[in-house]
Amino acid sequence: MRRSGFSVQFYVKRTKAKIDGTLPLFTRIVVNGKICEFSLRKSVKPENWDERSGSVRGKTQDLKDLNKYIDFVKYRISDFKKEMEENWKEVTPDGLRNKFWGIEEDNKGLLQLFDEHNEKAEKLMNKDFAEGTVERYKTCRKHIAEFMQTKYKKAEIPLKDITHQFVTDFEFYLKTERNCCHNTATKYIKNFKKIIRIAMANDLIKVDPFRNIKFHLDDVDMAYLTEEEIGKIMQKNISAERMRVVRDCYLFCCFTGLAFSDVKSLCPADLKQEPDGSWWIIKKRKKTKNWCHIPVIAPAQEIIEKYKAHPNCLKNGVCLPVLSNQKMNAYLKEIADICGIDKELSTHTARHTFATTVTLKNKVSIEVVSKMLGHSSINMTKKYARVVDDLIKNDMDKIMNKYSMTSSAMN
Repeated sequence: MRRSGFSVQFYVKRTKAKIDGTLPLFTRIVVNGKICEFSLRKSVKPENWDERSGSVRGKTQDLKDLNKYIDFVKYRISDFKKEMEENWKEVTPDGLRNKFWGIEEDNKGLLQLFDEHNEKAEKLMNKDFAEGTVERYKTCRKHIAEFMQTKYKKAEIPLKDITHQFVTDFEFYLKTERNCCHNTATKYIKNFKKIIRIAMANDLIKVDPFRNIKFHLDDVDMAYLTEEEIGKIMQKNISAERMRVVRDCYLFCCFTGLAFSDVKSLCPADLKQEPDGSWWIIKKRKKTKNWCHIPVIAPAQEIIEKYKAHPNCLKNGVCLPVLSNQKMNAYLKEIADICGIDKELSTHTARHTFATTVTLKNKVSIEVVSKMLGHSSINMTKKYARVVDDLIKNDMDKIMNKYSMTSSAMN
């Protein structure tokens, strides 16, 4: 096998300074122009680092030991390179890194497999994966990397070392260190399980660490707006233009039931006019790929007309100038405050408002609501739509009146 262009370099990340002011130490392996970088889980004070030599300067024992460790890493990686060449194996930066961390070539690291999956998912975004799903996999990978550093002091771990205990410890980490609620933690664990399934399918792992783990999601009573609260938001005089835009986009979702990703991508081609003059939104949902058919009621139609000539809408070919989900949710908290609404509003509460206040409360059947929301089954709709107290009262009033008359007859 031909000899490869090769170097091992050491540097500090000045943009990742720790709380104590020290800088994390990294290794860069270069082979034939290909690069792999990883943390050595060591840190050094800025004044003690010599950028030119890639080593530590100073006479204290700690600094001398750190230089010895840097030399050890360099020689160790060089030895692995020589070993791979002698065995006629391809020398790659990733391969050398894995050898250094004790990860055999026939057993990929967990984060390595996660990265491969996420790279493919990103290329298939809006085809096989929704944008939000891709982002959740990336966040899950980030949490696992932080968990491994916290729990095991490792930057990578072989797939063969993933056990039932690893999974339960990760769940505990999510709920304690990351302060995730049960449902959020469960969703991340499910993302993790997808990666393990890929490893199992490719014979990279022999024993399923999830074999005795069952998932369940807690029922969550998501906030929604009442008719009175919708009226407060509609009638509130908001001076800041950006907050007015967020208010209008949020109300549009309240009157159509569209999820954030669907309203953000809503374009004129998704609007259809019937012979009777009515307008409909006919659109395939990004998340489920199911079609939703939604009549555009007057308030929603007015909002579309209002932003028809908005510069962002004309530039991007969309119906509404929707901001990012993060910015929308931040402004919605302010809107709730100035409107005197003691509820934590988010873009998703608009979908609940549509299902509950706008439709079910007005006697629209749950089958019709399910179709408008683009759900695969009515069971999905039941999670969104709770029976409003007014509906219970109206239905029970009929029974109360009936039995009130019977009671009077008995007297």
